[in-house]
Amino acid sequence: MAAAGLAGCGVNAIPTAEEAAKAKWADVQNQYQRRADLIPNLVATVKGAANFEQGTLVKVTEARAKATSIQISAADVTDPDKMAQYQAAQGQLSQGLGRLLASVEAYPDIKANDNFKTLQSQIEGAENRIAVARRDYNEAVQAYNTTIRTFPAIIAAKVVYGAKPMVPFAATTPGADTAPTVSFDGPAAPAPAANDNAGAPASKAAGQ
Repeated sequence: MAAAGLAGCGVNAIPTAEEAAKAKWADVQNQYQRRADLIPNLVATVKGAANFEQGTLVKVTEARAKATSIQISAADVTDPDKMAQYQAAQGQLSQGLGRLLASVEAYPDIKANDNFKTLQSQIEGAENRIAVARRDYNEAVQAYNTTIRTFPAIIAAKVVYGAKPMVPFAATTPGADTAPTVSFDGPAAPAPAANDNAGAPASKAAGQ
């Protein structure tokens, strides 16, 4: 009877929702790491161009170093301060990449470089995957947070688990929620604002 009572109070639903959200957070981190791994090759390719804005490359390199130095474990997704630091660092890197890709428009030789084109396409794919992973994580967090705050699971959340709400991913800097625009035909234009909890800005297939 006691076991049935606990089950009725959501004792099983809570860890299920928690593990689902943690798994989605791991996906977010994996996609950000995928992007970070591409940046050194991108910088090296652009760096060889004469008179390219070296300050832009330095800022991107520094932003990458900061972003990769901040790691958030699944246990930290309930800490608003740690999540804000991670999100801000990744947002700064997104902005730096956007400026770098826009600057390349003034260098036809770089734009014509096959290696650069490949890297640019891969980064676009990485940004699409990041957007999808953030959306999926936020949906899982919403499901978990709703579970621990509604009856009857709220009983188990307080009595059994001491559950805390997880922090959704939200852009913390202007433009951090939009992928850098990739264009081979003219000046880069800003992409439309994305909403993590709305439909995916790009299908999963687009990032593959």
